[in-house]
Amino acid sequence: MSITTETALDLDIKHRLLEECLRQQTDFVDNARQAMEEAQISANESQGAIEDKFESFREACQIQRDMFAKQLDEAIGKLGILKRIVRNKVNEDISLGSVVRTDAQNYFISVSLGEIVLDGEKYYAISAASPVFQAMAGKTKGESFTFRDKKIKILDLC
Repeated sequence: MSITTETALDLDIKHRLLEECLRQQTDFVDNARQAMEEAQISANESQGAIEDKFESFREACQIQRDMFAKQLDEAIGKLGILKRIVRNKVNEDISLGSVVRTDAQNYFISVSLGEIVLDGEKYYAISAASPVFQAMAGKTKGESFTFRDKKIKILDLC
């Protein structure tokens, strides 16, 4: 199968969307890790002569650290999903890694990161767990799906 100019452009968009998602998700991982470490340092520094006064502060820091640890774990999981996407694969049906253009919106099936703008065009990075993905999963170019009582046509996908 030869790669057409249109397919090459679609793969370039897919590559750029994936790079932006990886960048954003890596930032989430780094920020969650830093926040978790800072909360742990605050908890460790609260030890002193007046133990009772600082005990509740230490507990609050531990709760905060645990919250950031959970966020870090989730962010690392999402980063793992992004790393499984094959950059040069042209998807024939809608699945993980697909770039989907519809008559309503454009989507990048990856992880939930919201709106990404490339060359003035909006794409929504959504996860495979999202309701809109569930409505379009497995569909191909030219087919339609219904989401929130609206019929949406798939114009193109890569």
